[in-house]
Parts: sequence; structure tokens; C-alpha cells
Amino acid sequence: MSHRILVVDDDEGIVEVVQIVLEGEGYEVGTSMDSESLQQRLADTLPDLILLDVLLSGEDGRDICRSLKQNELTKHIPVIMLSAHADAGKVADAGGADDFLEKPFDVDELINIVAKHLTSSQLA
Repeated sequence: MSHRILVVDDDEGIVEVVQIVLEGEGYEVGTSMDSESLQQRLADTLPDLILLDVLLSGEDGRDICRSLKQNELTKHIPVIMLSAHADAGKVADAGGADDFLEKPFDVDELINIVAKHLTSSQLA
């Protein structure tokens, strides 16, 4: 069974690239452009990992991350925050994210960070 990854970003180009790369690695990828569709996707099926943009249109990804980490159903899911701002790694920590990936990112870096968190979440 392949791992399910949910990509939450308001940049359609980023979502498409990440989806293509991860599907090429054998992952099942769902996408969401905002927190409303994120909530709907979570209600349907829980992913094994969430890639979450720090700044969604009009919303703060850190707040979304905090609420995911406080929810009994989703707190075990690794959340990797994405941002084009170099100092956003500190900001992602404040949101309770499991890791951070700076945009633009290298495809191999994306694959490695996803694999690392899926492996460690299986061991937990």
C-alpha cells in the first residue's frame, strides 16, 4: 500500500510539481489550495504526511499546523511546512511543524524529507 500525502499550497504550479514528483516516487498524492478543502480532505481520508505552505491566501499555515497538532485525529501526522522565506524555518517551528522545506527546493531534497518522515512515523 502506498503512502498518502496531502499537499496544501495556494500556488498551483508548486502543487503540480510536488504532485508529479511524489507520484513518480509511488506516493498517492492529494492536493488542497486552502484550509476549507484541507478540512474536507481530512474528513474523507487521513494522509500519512502533510506538506503545508506557511502562507496560504489570507491564512496562516502555522495556525493550521497548530490546530492539526492539537487534534487527536491528526496530531500523529507529520507536517512539513513550505515557504519561500529563508527565516520561515523558525516560524514553522513556532507552528509545531515536524520539519521545514525552503522554496524553491531541490526535487531530491523534497523526496528525502518526505521519505525520512514517513519512515520515522512508521517506527513510532
